[in-house]
Amino acid sequence: MKESLHCRMTKERLDKLRLYAVKKQKTMTQVISDFIDNLPDDVEDKRSQVDKLVER
Repeated sequence: MKESLHCRMTKERLDKLRLYAVKKQKTMTQVISDFIDNLPDDVEDKRSQVDKLVER
């Protein structure tokens, strides 16, 4: 089952997202999903590594 995301943004940002999606021949959902998929997976791992260094 898929979840939904609701967010508020300015009309200018929404228009920019729409234009980018059209230029890339993708849906806005695909553009946002692609961005999220490109985020690093190891954010939590790095955070715990930093915490261990700070504890010393």
